[in-house]
Amino acid sequence: MSITVGQMAPNFTLRDSDKNEVSLSQFSGKNVVLVFFPLAFTGVCTTELCSLRDSIAVYNNLNAEVLGISVDSLFTLDKFKKEQSLNFTLLSDFNKEVSSAYGCLYENFVLDMKGVSKRSAFVIDAKGVVQYAEVLESAGDLPNFEAIQACLTGL
Repeated sequence: MSITVGQMAPNFTLRDSDKNEVSLSQFSGKNVVLVFFPLAFTGVCTTELCSLRDSIAVYNNLNAEVLGISVDSLFTLDKFKKEQSLNFTLLSDFNKEVSSAYGCLYENFVLDMKGVSKRSAFVIDAKGVVQYAEVLESAGDLPNFEAIQACLTGL
């Protein structure tokens, strides 16, 4: 199932890299940028998340919380977050339920890996409605950060 603009974002609860439970619903009243990425410590994912890190003030000024989600374990995400000095929440979708619910899960990825998050971005407004949805088939592509920021500016 794919998520489309105008629908309510599926709620979820995942563990962050500090082992805390984080639910989408706890950000009610704030805009949320959900960024799904395939795997920590890979080149394109590092570039993507460091770009978000370096632009976090833009998202903060647009009343947006950035959440990064991958199927990596929370322990892997903790190490990745610390090594890259990431300044936003990373969530482990180890059981692949949220990636599946958002329609961004590769059945088959490189090196015969199955069930890896597709690089994707969603903007969810303060009422929980999806305002932007981008699911990339190629893991080598990056989300359109300018379009994401433009969407947030219009909210």
